[in-house]
Amino acid sequence: MYFEKENIFTLDSKGEEIVTNATLVRQTLCDTTELEREKAALGQELAVLVEMTQNCIAENARIAQDQGEYQKRYNGLVERYETAKSRFDEVTEAIAERSAKSERLAGFIKTLRAQKELLEEFDERLWGCMVDYVTAGADGGMTVVFWDGTGMRG
Repeated sequence: MYFEKENIFTLDSKGEEIVTNATLVRQTLCDTTELEREKAALGQELAVLVEMTQNCIAENARIAQDQGEYQKRYNGLVERYETAKSRFDEVTEAIAERSAKSERLAGFIKTLRAQKELLEEFDERLWGCMVDYVTAGADGGMTVVFWDGTGMRG
């Protein structure tokens, strides 16, 4: 964030507005409620598919049956399991990413709330709480990407 002398702030109304906005961004971007529900449903589906596969194998061992039909049924169950497992892993990763983002934003909010003095010069601590990375373009422009995933080109 760039602060000109006229735009220096402490945690007054402008600072509180930034904290409020950061809190709303955190609540919106980092909410895992739906992902947690999906993960639970996928976990149950995986458990059912494992049981169905075990039953399929056990039935094949006990009862003589057409091996072509058995293989088709078994492969179908394995394919369903692999699809559900892949989605389960994606959802788990998305939850972890959102949780990490939430922690970074919480740190940013905490740092903002602790800011009691006017910012008159670059603050490395505040910068580190806000910025994930900066990329330089071939045209000499720069893009700053913040921890909440938003970017600003300048």
